[in-house]
Amino acid sequence: MSTFAAYRGFPPAIRLLLLNQLGVNTGFYLLIPYLALHLSDDLGLSAAVVGVVLGLRNLSQQGLFLIGGSAADRLGARGVIIAGCALRTVGFALFALGDALPLLLAASILSGLAGALFNPAVRTYVAQEAGERKAEAFALFNVFATTGALLGPLLGSLLLLVDFRAAAVTAAAVFAVLTLAQLLVLPARPVPTPDTKVFGDWREAARNRRFLAFSLAMVGMYGLENQLYLLLPHAAAHASGWDGSTGLIFLAGTVTSLLFQLRITRALKARGSRGRWIATGLTTAGLGFLPPLLVAGAGEPHPLRLLPVLAGALLLHLGLMIASPFVMELIPAFGRENLTGTYYGIYYMVSGVAAAAGSAAIGWAMDTAGHTGLSWLPYACCTALGLGSAAAVAGLRRRGALPAGDPVPEPAAGPGARPRNELK
Repeated sequence: MSTFAAYRGFPPAIRLLLLNQLGVNTGFYLLIPYLALHLSDDLGLSAAVVGVVLGLRNLSQQGLFLIGGSAADRLGARGVIIAGCALRTVGFALFALGDALPLLLAASILSGLAGALFNPAVRTYVAQEAGERKAEAFALFNVFATTGALLGPLLGSLLLLVDFRAAAVTAAAVFAVLTLAQLLVLPARPVPTPDTKVFGDWREAARNRRFLAFSLAMVGMYGLENQLYLLLPHAAAHASGWDGSTGLIFLAGTVTSLLFQLRITRALKARGSRGRWIATGLTTAGLGFLPPLLVAGAGEPHPLRLLPVLAGALLLHLGLMIASPFVMELIPAFGRENLTGTYYGIYYMVSGVAAAAGSAAIGWAMDTAGHTGLSWLPYACCTALGLGSAAAVAGLRRRGALPAGDPVPEPAAGPGARPRNELK
């Protein structure tokens, strides 16, 4: 079955959220990759101030994922998705309105808060709507997200020929359209009245040792994924001597995802447990850094030296394609059905910290390699990170610490319990 046929086989709500993810990544990547350059070159801000503006966006998103997840559980995912996209519209529009530092800080914080709201909420809605087809739904989710991550920078580079404000206004317009589409099309779902406090929900999830162990074991996946924006572009440019080679990394990933993501997920789902394939994906992603290692520090750049870097990027993409849908399918199964958003929120908070720490560590390894001539060091660190995470997941699987089924059903409602409509 083709990707398009599989897309049409899902309910309208999931189809809308798949298109939503395409739009989210397109709007995000047409603006954010160029933000630092705008702040430093166009506005003349110091590197320290640029770091504060960008850091606030990351902090407000990664630090508040738990809030977004809990809001999805208690208010309903639909309302939180809409609120997040509306906030992202406002945040990106502020980047176009002026150059004053307070305005830039507000835009950065609102943009990050928006991601903290709709990222766990979208995944909660998909997980609840997809039923037994969660893995396939999240496989398609990856396809649309990867495509948006390719289209965004291409569109952004064209808009920058006008100016940065044109890119910011376009990005805000994309999120405005998404907000309107969700208001008009995304169905509301009844939400049971919670019988616990928010802190009680957080405490319950935080005491789930199996879930916390799994979240920590998965730090390698996000640490390695982040190297698509740090180490691999650096490797491609230095190996080939061509700055445009970075685009080939994303193009190769997008084409591979479109052609094979759904086929891979369906084939593996019928041939083993989730934990087995998550560990396999992490191993594959880690091994993807060995081909670029072979040409690291190999002398004068040459176009043919780009081939090992592309091979490594394809292995990394393949590893993520293998593991990611099963990770997203597995997370809700660790806890109660009504805490799906909370579990996604905690997981993304942990992974966000892991990605930041991993990038800092790999950046240190890259600097060290530049000073000492140990050009293999950052690639070896990435391979070790992937294999270490794979071993941790495999260990959890052997001990029976990974759930095998759907989320734990909620206990039967008492006589006074009643559903509550989502906020609209």
